[in-house]
Amino acid sequence: MKKISILYLCIFLALGMNAQNVIGAWEAYTTMDTGEKIRSVVIFAEGYQVITSYNADTGAFISSNGGTWSLEGDMMTEMVEFHTDSPESVGTKARFKVAITDSTLQIVGSPTKLTRIDDGSPGKLQGAWLMSGRKRDGKIQTRDTSRPRKTMKILSGTRFQWIAYNTETKQFMGTGGGTYTTVDGKYTENIEFFSRDDSKVNRSLEFTFELIDGAWHHSGLSSKGQPIYEIWSVRK
Repeated sequence: MKKISILYLCIFLALGMNAQNVIGAWEAYTTMDTGEKIRSVVIFAEGYQVITSYNADTGAFISSNGGTWSLEGDMMTEMVEFHTDSPESVGTKARFKVAITDSTLQIVGSPTKLTRIDDGSPGKLQGAWLMSGRKRDGKIQTRDTSRPRKTMKILSGTRFQWIAYNTETKQFMGTGGGTYTTVDGKYTENIEFFSRDDSKVNRSLEFTFELIDGAWHHSGLSSKGQPIYEIWSVRK
């Protein structure tokens, strides 16, 4: 399983050519000797990316990693911020050369191709966000987004993933993701994987959302059924 994670880490750490072409979501499938079908999904937002592998049939979580990325010619450089299989790699950089078309992404020399899911649209909330506050007892409590302990959410045009981690301790606390929609002020998450609790897979959660001065205000019931009011700020 670790070999699969490392293979896909290489694939999305290394996106190239035109940065705008990379923005969005990509996927690849691998069938194990046991017959288990693994789905790996990569989401690229401006400057940030995440890749996650999970069982395509059950949603059982396998691995996740990601961080920042930048582009020079056809070479992608990534700084690892979290890695479930290799926490010791947090804080390190990797560079890869890739070939990219409108519909596929491939590391030069590798037989594995990722296929595009979306190009960042429609994506009303497309991008990378950091949790920057909560409302409790009617009062807004802000959070310093520059601290090592982060909760980041990355969205493409159709997919979302949240990740909780600490860049200083290299600790990974949890993640979940799947597809999402934004319709008439309602943000709906359809969960495809959840590292903390597989029983949450296939559930849909509906929230009210609003953009206020560029911040994403998000309220409803959490996966545990508890009321939440979160504020997310665009990650710079």
